[in-house]
Amino acid sequence: MASEPGTTTEAPPRGTPVHVPRLLARLTGCDETEFVLRIVQPALVGMIDGTVSTLAPIFAAAVSSSSHTALVVGLSTALGAGVSMGISEALSDTGEQTGRGSAIVRGAITGGATALGGIFHSLPFLISNVNKALIVAGVVVAIELLVIALVRYRFLRVSLSSSLIVVTLAGAIVLGIGVAIGSS
Repeated sequence: MASEPGTTTEAPPRGTPVHVPRLLARLTGCDETEFVLRIVQPALVGMIDGTVSTLAPIFAAAVSSSSHTALVVGLSTALGAGVSMGISEALSDTGEQTGRGSAIVRGAITGGATALGGIFHSLPFLISNVNKALIVAGVVVAIELLVIALVRYRFLRVSLSSSLIVVTLAGAIVLGIGVAIGSS
């Protein structure tokens, strides 16, 4: 069976780098633009919300109380925010007008990413020493913000430096609010 000129049906030679976004797009049945609209964007919205919005209550609880309280507040905030964001995403756009795909799938992606974004920096509060837990949580938040900046850089073609500045500034503002309120 002949293929069209310029196309190949053979696998790339061994050692050839695989273009991961293209591979993921193929696995999901989307082209790259659809993949960004239907998967990356809802996940990014969730991860940003889960990472940034949960900082204030978690750090306020840690500064004013204990590691255990910060853990409980963090987990409940992360899970509650995940449900809220998932429902909000699913109800805000059917996907028909915008081409963003299934509302239920986008809601699940957004909600799951929101919950994960808040849970990751809640888990350090399993450490009973609140000062050590705060340091570990701060490192986790820095990693989360770096991942967000890298995803924005890779998929949204936003400058890495400007993305790092924006997400770090947002995180610092919300963290400052939590520490200020927790210290009052």
